[in-house]
Amino acid sequence: MKRFRVALLTILVVAGLTACATSEKPGVMVVEVVEWSGTVTAVDYTKRTVTLREPGGKTVTLNAKNARNLDQVKVGDRVKAEYIEELAIFVRKADSPPSATETQVVELAPKGQKPAGLVADTIQITANVEAIDYRKRTITLKGPAGNVRTFKVDQSVKNFDQIKKGDQVVLQYMEAFAVTVVKP
Repeated sequence: MKRFRVALLTILVVAGLTACATSEKPGVMVVEVVEWSGTVTAVDYTKRTVTLREPGGKTVTLNAKNARNLDQVKVGDRVKAEYIEELAIFVRKADSPPSATETQVVELAPKGQKPAGLVADTIQITANVEAIDYRKRTITLKGPAGNVRTFKVDQSVKNFDQIKKGDQVVLQYMEAFAVTVVKP
């Protein structure tokens, strides 16, 4: 699990550095981490599912169709999981046309070890600032598909007056899930 955390933290740091690269322009980054654990109560090797019981008694059945080393999982094993969600929004000088990209990182435990894995998806969308109304606190953006939308900007956004027509707004969303099975 430690190796998975290192990979996950690397993704978060890179995303955070990208978001912080805008000095005087507005930007925000929000990260939420949820940790979860449970005990294996059943394993169906044919259907490739694992049933877990949370400490509060609730049970959940997980799809393990892509799990490597599922045969290593036994009733009584403990499962630890982390779910991380990050959203970064920042403004920069336009340096390229609007775009949308998605990347995925997948890492699985080596063969023979207890199952563990990390899946992280990152989506980044850039849009050009077409118009801005400082008095009404609205911003009009043109996205990668040519669509134009106007958004209200909250009063909590600092340096709103630093955004200019022709700047780019970048939205970067990352969702990661890391899971590992540990001996009871």
